Amino acid sequence: MKRLKNKLLKMENDTATYTEMYNGTMCVVLPSGQEDTVYDSCYYCPGSHGEYGFDITQTHKLAQDAPTVVISVPAEHIINGTEEDTELKRLKYHLLQMENDTKTYDEMYEGRAYLPPDGAPGKPDLCRGAPGESGEEYRDNVYYHGDVSVEISSTHKLAKDKPTLTYHIPADSLGIVDANVTTAAADYCLRAFAPYIDRLNDALCNRSRPDNENGKYYLHRPGGEVVKRNTAYFAPCPVRDYEYGHGDTVWLIDDGVERPPKMCLCIRLQVQLPKRKLRKTIQMLCRDLPEAVDEFVTFFDPTGLFAAVALSQRQSAIRAWLKRSEYCAFIANGSILPRSKGTDLPMEDAVPFSSVPDDEIEVCGVRGMGIKRGVTVVTGGGYSGKSTLLDAISAGIYDHVLGDGRELVITDDDAVTVSAEDGRAVRSVNISPFVKWLPGGDTKRFSTDHASGSTSQAANIMEAVDCGARLLLIDEDRSATNFMIRDGMMKSLIKREPLTPFTDRAQELSHLHGVSTILVIGGSGEYLAVADRVYMMDEYRICDVTERAKEISSHITPQNIDPADISQPRTLSASGFSSYPDGKTSERLEVSDLGFIIIGDEKIDVRGLHDIVAPRQLDALGFMLRELMITQNGATVDIRASVDELYDKIAREGLDTVYSSYFTTCERFLDLPRKYELYAVISRMRRTVWDEK
Repeated sequence: MKRLKNKLLKMENDTATYTEMYNGTMCVVLPSGQEDTVYDSCYYCPGSHGEYGFDITQTHKLAQDAPTVVISVPAEHIINGTEEDTELKRLKYHLLQMENDTKTYDEMYEGRAYLPPDGAPGKPDLCRGAPGESGEEYRDNVYYHGDVSVEISSTHKLAKDKPTLTYHIPADSLGIVDANVTTAAADYCLRAFAPYIDRLNDALCNRSRPDNENGKYYLHRPGGEVVKRNTAYFAPCPVRDYEYGHGDTVWLIDDGVERPPKMCLCIRLQVQLPKRKLRKTIQMLCRDLPEAVDEFVTFFDPTGLFAAVALSQRQSAIRAWLKRSEYCAFIANGSILPRSKGTDLPMEDAVPFSSVPDDEIEVCGVRGMGIKRGVTVVTGGGYSGKSTLLDAISAGIYDHVLGDGRELVITDDDAVTVSAEDGRAVRSVNISPFVKWLPGGDTKRFSTDHASGSTSQAANIMEAVDCGARLLLIDEDRSATNFMIRDGMMKSLIKREPLTPFTDRAQELSHLHGVSTILVIGGSGEYLAVADRVYMMDEYRICDVTERAKEISSHITPQNIDPADISQPRTLSASGFSSYPDGKTSERLEVSDLGFIIIGDEKIDVRGLHDIVAPRQLDALGFMLRELMITQNGATVDIRASVDELYDKIAREGLDTVYSSYFTTCERFLDLPRKYELYAVISRMRRTVWDEK
């Protein structure tokens, strides 16, 4: 109706004739390039089944302000209904058939559809089946809203009123090309979709009533890290290959045109349906949420997505550079390392990071400080920012979003944060490099249900090195003192000491095994003698004090000890590695945000795994551990090969491939952890049996 609007806008506000509207003058450009004036009082408005015509004529000379309008509607519109009428038609039909107080919503989850036989009334050329057949029923829990589809599945048997919805939005409708189909792009889209869900929830909110009466939408809210998720990802999805008939009848399109799957952005959320309010349920699922998705698509900002993808590409380039360089970490100048109290957000008015001059480098067009491989000590007074620096380096194993402040703090992703962990279970770990002997115990195959601070930290280091860690991150405040140091006076006094402190092995790990260390030290000068570099923090500003530290520690003579055997000669037995409790025929899996994974007969304490940065990584670890258990069929478990195969499967099929709705206490949303954390969970199991290789 652009032409009509243009004419009306040019009229005087007090017009009484509307002559221009009735004349319908327009300038037509002929194929020859010449212009001609044409009079046409029929105006057109595009619709889903063609253009609607509005022929506006004068009723009579005394009724210029009361025109006669003849509306032309395409016949196909009358036969098939409007696009709005058919949006989510099957879903609306199933919901309308339910009782108002339904608790199961089975019809919605089953998604039954009826395929009529050939020759049935309607469009026999669009259905499949031999003539004379009575038709057939099939199930499809994917419903269509234009080019967008939504898969509705049951979260688990105890949450029938809280379905899981996965929206499939064609990537091209968002302006996303194949080159931008990445984890970072999916992460950006998830965050961009959140405000639309917030508005829906604001409209539903009634603080005097619970969510199961109001209704509510649940969308995963990630922190600053960018990881692979089952809540936002890209995947090829089928397109609609049927037309709607009456009720739940559909007519399969058989026109010879191929309809291959389209690459889609998949966003997963959950919806708490309101109790005994079916009309409101229909409004939430069939109107409000689809409209929010449409609005998200319409106003999607590709500029922000391009910025997120560009940042991800730069982060990947820096990581690749670290792998082949002499550096293990990079901190960009201007990074904001401190966090606001009680949050993971950057602190306001924080001191931006600035490299020490001698270690400033440029990587991929970014200037900052490179930390070389070897033994690096970070020291300083209390509250100077040394632990903040280490925490930022630790967080750098993951990419972060724009605005996090640490988006260009990049750490070798083979880094592991290590601490003492009193009470952890240890099974058949060679800790002899740090513990020469124990009363009645073999330190080459050390096992205990309750490790001490020193033995647990020794086991943590040896397990990390065995899993391929190339960088250890250690904070003195979270370490066992007798494991970290033993000064010269104590060495002179105590002759029979089973512990070899980490000071005596740090250089060996670096030079012989390629395992670097970054330590935060505030109270022990022993490490100044073994450090390759020493940095000091003062009010969140860093400076190089290596030369001064060497002068101060020149009187300390490093201990000469024999190189250690760091091998782990053990293999996991399938005995005890099970998600089934003894004597039970049903699996058990529970995940607690407090830091425990309960599977089979195991209660695994994972509170000491500092590189788990999101609660939903815990749920993923539980499901991944269960997947490893149920796929084993031999007497022993090749845990390395099994973990590699599992991650390959997730890369091909998505993280949701490990989820099972059988476990009613586990969360539906999952974030992918690293292999190191999965290995660490297995190592903390108490009932596993490790045989000697």
